[in-house]
Amino acid sequence: MCHLGGCGYTPATGGASASPTIQKRDQGGNVPKQPPGILVLAGSNRKGSFNQQLADAYAAELAKLDCTVTRILLSDYPLPLMDEDLEAEKGLPENAVRLARQFHSHQGIVVVGPEYNGTLTPLTKNMIDWISRVSTHNGQPVVPYKSKPCAIASASDGAMGGYSSLSHLRHVLSRLGMLVIPEQLSLAHASTAFDEDGSLKEGRPRTILEAACRSLVEKARLLG
Repeated sequence: MCHLGGCGYTPATGGASASPTIQKRDQGGNVPKQPPGILVLAGSNRKGSFNQQLADAYAAELAKLDCTVTRILLSDYPLPLMDEDLEAEKGLPENAVRLARQFHSHQGIVVVGPEYNGTLTPLTKNMIDWISRVSTHNGQPVVPYKSKPCAIASASDGAMGGYSSLSHLRHVLSRLGMLVIPEQLSLAHASTAFDEDGSLKEGRPRTILEAACRSLVEKARLLG
């Protein structure tokens, strides 16, 4: 490879009709990284879910930063209950592979999950378990979790904001190799926490959300 001016020039192969690849470079001669992709989801399919609202608030805040945001609904990826006998008989569910590829193709993840009886929801855990079974697709490696920055959050109308579930979620994701950032949000009294436009009202929860988004994008950019 040779360098011409402010661009990197890669000689083309395959004959004179092929075109060279030109890469823009910054003033230091480096190729600027593309903005990281951030995947946002909530571990609840309930209509009017506070956690879906909170996931939307994360997506909206991330959209203000230098990143691309993908917001998905787990209702679009229905999965059977995790069962290794089912996997052995029928193979991996298509939606497990689709979700794993979503995780793989993004540089950062936001998981917002409610608390059920002091822990994460079956929907969230089932998603995590199925994704962990996916390692290849069409002969190519799929790496959904390892060294992937992740932000976690929860929302509840109670006084604790689903705090107990987050310690379990952090433990599970960390065991799978994800880098769960320290800035986590437990949104208490969620029924009164949002403005009419869906954003969080001014206050400590909004400050935490903004800090978490900045931290996640920074780490995704560095590690992506």
